[in-house]
Amino acid sequence: MQNIETRTCELRTSNTGKGSTLFGYAAVFGVESEGLPGFTELVRPGAFSRTLQSSGDVLALYQHDTRAVLGSTYAKTLKVQEDSKGLYYEVSMPDTTIARDLLVSVERGDIRGASFSFEVAEDGDKWTVQGDKVLRELLDLNLYDVTITPTPAYSDTSVARRALERIVKPTIRLALARRYMETV
Repeated sequence: MQNIETRTCELRTSNTGKGSTLFGYAAVFGVESEGLPGFTELVRPGAFSRTLQSSGDVLALYQHDTRAVLGSTYAKTLKVQEDSKGLYYEVSMPDTTIARDLLVSVERGDIRGASFSFEVAEDGDKWTVQGDKVLRELLDLNLYDVTITPTPAYSDTSVARRALERIVKPTIRLALARRYMETV
């Protein structure tokens, strides 16, 4: 078995009329982890570059459970990229019970985090000890999945659902209210 590790981050949602999309950051660069036993961790820019350029499939999961697949890069239902902030993802949600329930929990704010599972590539991490503080810097990782979770190791990660209706309907209502006020 490989030495696969998991970490958690940011989540958002969107409803475009063609289906719902979850998006956010599964990793944020330069932010220390929380709750790891005996050490803190930082993901450095470039940590995902090599693995994202490979043709390997990355999955979007709920709680790192392969029985709850939400999307994949192979099927083009998951987009994953590294930007200046961190590991950004977008997953086009399937019409499944798990996905529908998850979207409701995200909209309510019950689930706000995302995560990623990985294996450290050879020489892909750096450990530093200063006094009683142990820091691990992640420099080169093999990425396996991004996952939606209520319990992220990195509090700066996110998941959200953008609802087009929430954006459009208030704008239409505002325009109608303005038009009404102009006639009064």
